[in-house]
Amino acid sequence: MSRIRIIGGQWRSRLLPVAAVPGLRPTPDSVRERLFNWLGQDLDGLHCLDLFAGTGVLGFEAASRGAASVTLVERDPRAFGRLREAVDLLPAPQVRLVRGDALEFAAHPPQRFDVLFLDPPYGKGLLDRVRPHLSGLLTDDAVIYCEAEQPVAELGDFRATREGRAGQVHYQLLERS
Repeated sequence: MSRIRIIGGQWRSRLLPVAAVPGLRPTPDSVRERLFNWLGQDLDGLHCLDLFAGTGVLGFEAASRGAASVTLVERDPRAFGRLREAVDLLPAPQVRLVRGDALEFAAHPPQRFDVLFLDPPYGKGLLDRVRPHLSGLLTDDAVIYCEAEQPVAELGDFRATREGRAGQVHYQLLERS
């Protein structure tokens, strides 16, 4: 079992368990640092959703920085088990775990979110399948952070305002246009 480190907030330097799941790509420290420089270090009062959670590190980083709530959606049982361990280890009562299909969750969300982390498995067209659900999933002032194998200039009525690349991964922050 490998581990990933939280880089900021109240849980800075804490190590979290990561499942050995094929295709699971933890977001590197340098990319997370840039993301939270873009978003701001203080996420007090924000409701965040990590729709294809995987390691959950983006959601845990948000919770560490004061997000009011973080929802992690993950289908893989091994990855979900590690997310449960991490919630118990921290402890992180503001983190809600949902074991299930991300697209089904997006179609019927229990609330609207201020920040959406999107890092779906590559090569499955999942970003296009999330697109129709964005209006019911997000608040009017929401932002989307997206990682993909190709640059994402737009997603619904959201447009990329900041972008970067780390190896083969393109990442961007999208805001309503």
